[in-house]
Amino acid sequence: MFAQQRTKIVLQTSDQMIVDNKTQITRLQRPIFEHDGAILTCDSARLWSELNYFEAFGNVHIRQDTVNIFSDKLNYDGNAKMAHLMNNVRMSDPSTTLTTNIFDYNMASRVGTYVDNGKIVNKENNVTVTSKRGYYLASTKDAYFRYNVVVVTEQVTIKSDTLRYNTFTNQTYFYGPTNIKGKDDNLYTENGEYNTKTEKAFFGKKNLYTQDTKSLKGDSLYYDGKRGYGKAVKNIIFVDTKDKLELRGQLGEYFKIDERIKVQINAYVGLGTADSVTVNDKLVPDSLWLGADILEAQMTLQKTLKLIEKPTVLADDEIGVEEEKPNTEETPAGKPALDTALPKKTPVVTPKATTKPSRKDRRNGKVVKPTSTPDSTAVIPPIDSLKSVPDSIDLKPKSIIKNDSLAKDTLIKSQKTLAKDSVKAVPKTSTKKDSVVTAKKLPPAPFNPADTVRTRTISAYHNVRVFKTNLQAKSDSLFFTAADSTLRLYRDPILWSDSSQQTGDTIHVQFKNKKINSAQVLQNGFIVDQETDTTKFNQVKGKLITAFFDNGEIRDMYVDGNAESISYDKKSDGKYQQNQTVSARIKISFADKDISQIKIVKGIEGTFSSPEKATKDAILTGFIWKPELRPKSKNDIINNPSGKTPVKPKVNKVKPKVAPKTNATKTPAKTAPPAKKPRETI
Repeated sequence: MFAQQRTKIVLQTSDQMIVDNKTQITRLQRPIFEHDGAILTCDSARLWSELNYFEAFGNVHIRQDTVNIFSDKLNYDGNAKMAHLMNNVRMSDPSTTLTTNIFDYNMASRVGTYVDNGKIVNKENNVTVTSKRGYYLASTKDAYFRYNVVVVTEQVTIKSDTLRYNTFTNQTYFYGPTNIKGKDDNLYTENGEYNTKTEKAFFGKKNLYTQDTKSLKGDSLYYDGKRGYGKAVKNIIFVDTKDKLELRGQLGEYFKIDERIKVQINAYVGLGTADSVTVNDKLVPDSLWLGADILEAQMTLQKTLKLIEKPTVLADDEIGVEEEKPNTEETPAGKPALDTALPKKTPVVTPKATTKPSRKDRRNGKVVKPTSTPDSTAVIPPIDSLKSVPDSIDLKPKSIIKNDSLAKDTLIKSQKTLAKDSVKAVPKTSTKKDSVVTAKKLPPAPFNPADTVRTRTISAYHNVRVFKTNLQAKSDSLFFTAADSTLRLYRDPILWSDSSQQTGDTIHVQFKNKKINSAQVLQNGFIVDQETDTTKFNQVKGKLITAFFDNGEIRDMYVDGNAESISYDKKSDGKYQQNQTVSARIKISFADKDISQIKIVKGIEGTFSSPEKATKDAILTGFIWKPELRPKSKNDIINNPSGKTPVKPKVNKVKPKVAPKTNATKTPAKTAPPAKKPRETI
């Protein structure tokens, strides 16, 4: 680098000049200096010509191209081209104003420095930056700030330790711990950049985005404030402390408007429950872990969701739903509720005439009044409201019209015409009201706060895996909402609990008070439970399977609709008795995580085969047994195993034999208690 060329300070003019030859100091009043194209003015000054140095006092002003600097005092070294300004320092260019009390400005490099608190204001974008130390490059419009840096815009407030801001591009760069505080959210990083005009940000170190009870972490974060869109890459963690939700993955997208986050690549989520398990002699929460190729969590209006009611057991072991408390406010006691369907038939009194009117009486319009008692049981059809209301205009002619076909026709037409007109306009003298004319317009429905309730929903797509200590599942897709606390598994779902496996077209798993309450298999339900150390499978199938849990363990299971079963009882000699049944409903009870009783509720058809006659490895049509797909631990959820379905094991399908209905009441003979408690078939 070439040495800086020295030039002399030129005194252009002054109002008064006093030269001290002894000290070589020139005292000036209202001088004007020029140095390398810059103009310097003040109220008074002391000039050392030989040293190329002067001191200025009062209304100091330096003008260099578009840069203007003002202060109360100035020390200027012409050889170093350094200006040291003190007290009420203000530096401005067309877009920026800097204020401080002590400011050093290099006239050659056009770099300004303050070390005792300063402020920069960008007038065009209404951005204010304050810090303890700062450096401003007038040529590049870059400003560097150090210690207690605060950037205030209309949208956010930025607090940082080290920051660079370009007043021309509005780009802000962070080199230390930084918080970007919005109206309802906050971004933290230790390295990144943010544009105060476009509101676009990129962060690359220790990044964290928070909004209310939600937070999002990632090795790299990108955020567009105007769009409300964010993207996170690598080691993503999304947490909602309110819903006890933890979502992880390697690639995530966040949408602020609908509070939706989408995570891919090793995506999994943890849902807090009220259950607990013992680990190293300590009780720890038993969370539910869910993994999939794609996971989405979103806050949704509850009224847009179709919620699933919780099943319950009714009389005669029938499955129903929990009843809601009736709304007594809308239907007062003693008043029937309105039926929006067809009108109900109402018993009315219908008179019966004892004397049939003669032909002459009928021709003259006379009708013989009935004399018999009314029939209270007669029923008339519903009456149309338009036809039942008498017309307000008297349609009865004043003169008697003879039995003339033309006259009749004319009268009928006139009556029809008047009847139509009476609907459109009713005279004021009318005392009867037409239902159409007098119908008032219903007021708009009152605001219901429940319509604005938002709830958490989770959607999972492809290779879905679920793990909980007492429950595991697998499917192609899944949906969950906190509104009804129900997991909905779709497309080839499999559910495992203890030693049983359940399959079907769709599976619902419901929680109550954050504990597993029930599970339902809809359409083509199939339950399989393998006998220990054997190749024999207890099997039950039906259209609907409902299982109930108690303290996290399966208690009872109900199978409805063409229920079929094959079960085995181990005898004292170690051999198995095979039981096959077909019925409308089957109830299965569990004890110690094993089937303890199978109860045939109704429509019983069954056979009981002795160990010698038992069919080897008998299975029902639609049999599926896939223990290799069952998640063994939380690691199987995190590690994202392949979603490919293995080949079904080859088994010999044997259709169960069904005995005549006359044998349905037979009960198998009791045997001596075996080593293992036998399950009971009723």
